[in-house]
Amino acid sequence: MAANGLIDAALRTWEQGVGRATKLFGRLDEQALEREIAPGKNRLIYLYGHLIAVSDAMIAQLRLGERLHPEYDDLFLKAADRTVALPPAAELKVAWDKVHETLRVEMAKLTAEEWTERHAVVSEEDFAKEPHRNRFTLLLGRSGHLAYHLGQAVLVK
Repeated sequence: MAANGLIDAALRTWEQGVGRATKLFGRLDEQALEREIAPGKNRLIYLYGHLIAVSDAMIAQLRLGERLHPEYDDLFLKAADRTVALPPAAELKVAWDKVHETLRVEMAKLTAEEWTERHAVVSEEDFAKEPHRNRFTLLLGRSGHLAYHLGQAVLVK
């Protein structure tokens, strides 16, 4: 029963972060999304897309299905901000909502035992040596990543 409580707490933390980011980015217009996190640093629109790409990757990494927007990797994970044309904010909002709804629904289906199974970024051989590299720890890591970038975004004036 303790494992279920930990999983529930981790999922609540993830959803809380997603909810905060949804609220923050959802209230920004195109002009506001052009603001830089700090002078000479990434813009909010790039950060928004980056978070979508990382969350989208989680679908496959958690072995929950196929990614919805693998094309975002080139824009938001491989390319630096201002080096490629980015999708409009309205497209990013639709992608954000779909990716996070997919994750919410699919993660809710996992049992406590399934959360302790390997994630797709680790091989079966490596997982046998390092069983802590499981779906649950991937969720914890991505929750921290989301919180870090959300902290950057809220500081933008």
